[in-house]
Amino acid sequence: MSARALFIIDVQNDFTEGGALGVEGGAAVAKRITDYLTSDAADYDVVFASRDWHDGDNDNGGHFHESPNFVETWPAHCVSGTPGAEYHPALDESLIDVHVRKGQGKPAYSIFEGVTDDGLTVAEALDRLEITDVDVVGIATDYCVLASALDALGTGRHVRVLDDLVAGVAPESSVAALGRLAREGAEVVSSKGAK
Repeated sequence: MSARALFIIDVQNDFTEGGALGVEGGAAVAKRITDYLTSDAADYDVVFASRDWHDGDNDNGGHFHESPNFVETWPAHCVSGTPGAEYHPALDESLIDVHVRKGQGKPAYSIFEGVTDDGLTVAEALDRLEITDVDVVGIATDYCVLASALDALGTGRHVRVLDDLVAGVAPESSVAALGRLAREGAEVVSSKGAK
């Protein structure tokens, strides 16, 4: 018997339009994820959502930089306790079962690098819930969505990325990320095709 989880990756104010690292289409994705969950929540046994939750008093292991290269170093973003770190208001928090914080003092891209509010790793939480299948949505396709989906594949689970519920930093790298995920064994489908 299979059990399915939804991963909502980093749908935060700083990753949507007007934020410190705003991604074009981020706010629209937040709304589409809420609409999707409102109509299809029964398809999931559990909904996880991750947030970058960086320290405000250090460079988070070199993750923050005054002259960022936007590959491995970035301007300050998603600092714990600031509005930028909060979920985007179009994402309905009441639909989330498990909250995951990542990047507390160090770089972190994948949801698997975070911990739940109960102090579990995501892998531990998935094992406890006997999750066999994971769908991945959120921001950004070419960074944290990619890393999270690859790590989910690495745990041996069946993984789908819902390509109409993601937003990326750049079109070329987002297409490349989805192509890589497909080659690695993930299904790349639309939310309508996920039925």
